[in-house]
Amino acid sequence: QVQLVESGGGLVQAGGSLRLSCTASGSIFSINDMGWYRQAPGKERELVATISSGGTTNYLDSVKGRFAISRDNAKNTVYLQMNSLKPEDTAVYYCKAKIIIAIPAKLMEYWGKGTLVTVSS
Repeated sequence: QVQLVESGGGLVQAGGSLRLSCTASGSIFSINDMGWYRQAPGKERELVATISSGGTTNYLDSVKGRFAISRDNAKNTVYLQMNSLKPEDTAVYYCKAKIIIAIPAKLMEYWGKGTLVTVSS
């Protein structure tokens, strides 16, 4: 089995920063794309940022220039550095990864359980 575990959420004032981490563990052969999504109360889940195994990144327009996604392949971990946070960034942030599991060799998609980010005005 594979698990994704997020950490780093919390309460921060507007203008502040947080760094989210997500680590994958289990029977992993390799990890392809990793990403962060968020879901605010009453809204649909949206893509925040993704990063390929080669380091190519993609961002939601509203976070460009404020958020930065990165990964440490040796640690099976993806990060989301969030700066200049705004109240509208308040949401549960979820990690997603496309992982080739070891046995049987198969590409699977996994989600973490989420971590809450609250930005006060």
